[in-house]
Amino acid sequence: MFELVRKSIGAAILIALGDYALLKLGNPIGPIIFAFGLLGVCYMGQNLFTGKCGFIFDDKTKVSHLFIILLTNLIAGYLIGACLGLIDESVKTAAISKVASWTFDLSMLIKSILCGIIMYIAVFMYRKGTPLGIIFGIPLFIFCGFQHCIANVITMGAAITFDWSLTVAILGNFFGSILMWYISKDATKIAKICKRA
Repeated sequence: MFELVRKSIGAAILIALGDYALLKLGNPIGPIIFAFGLLGVCYMGQNLFTGKCGFIFDDKTKVSHLFIILLTNLIAGYLIGACLGLIDESVKTAAISKVASWTFDLSMLIKSILCGIIMYIAVFMYRKGTPLGIIFGIPLFIFCGFQHCIANVITMGAAITFDWSLTVAILGNFFGSILMWYISKDATKIAKICKRA
């Protein structure tokens, strides 16, 4: 359990570094540097909810463990974001503006699903031996305005606020990853996995 939480905090720190760059530098440099966060998560073996949820069947991850990863990512992410906002007023200002643009609606859900799809592909490609999915995928979802729940909670922390659109982002990221997992597998493998479950 300690190891699970420790690595989930590690993932939050790495994504917070990427989010800080995004809030500080903006386009076009911020989204490119943000990729450093997921590269660190993957190469250092940290626990990021959006990098794990699409692989729960392949990795035989317990639902309770996935929930702990999510909860730890959210709490640590918010606290780290709050620290970043306190040390840099320009980051706090950018975060406040960003949170104000989010909506609790179908648009937010679709953007979150699309981010989940990209996250699954990025991690899938890393597992196949190439970081290119991360290097191109992370800037892609940011430039497109897709929503990443852990990055969003870090931004909320920097703004010292909360927005219920976070729940939509969590569900969308999860569904998008699972959807892409389903599409990427053949039917016979899925049937075998379901029987084991």
